[in-house]
Amino acid sequence: QVQLVESGGGSVQAGGSLRLSCAASGITYSRYCMGWFRQAPGKEREGVAVINSGGATSYADSVKGRFTIPRDNVLQMNSLKPEDTAMYYCAAGPGAFGGVWCRLRGDEFKYWGQGTQVTVSS
Repeated sequence: QVQLVESGGGSVQAGGSLRLSCAASGITYSRYCMGWFRQAPGKEREGVAVINSGGATSYADSVKGRFTIPRDNVLQMNSLKPEDTAMYYCAAGPGAFGGVWCRLRGDEFKYWGQGTQVTVSS
């Protein structure tokens, strides 16, 4: 049984940094995608960043240059803005291409964590 548990959320002022972690267990795929998604109140879920088993990453335009996945299961968020305020979710799965190519599409991820809140004040 796959379990994903996020940690590292919190409140920070604009311009600050946070590091989110995702403790994953039970993943048996030899190749898979790990992703970070977020959802703010009243808005649709948004893909933030993804990484495949080979370390290839992809980022949403809104976070490029500010967010990185330095390694599997970690999302480093720098230069945070108030519009980054949201519940952040870790996700995992084979993706649509067997974990070789991972996209920022939530419907291509099978497993989800419970989320961790990130609040950025101006």
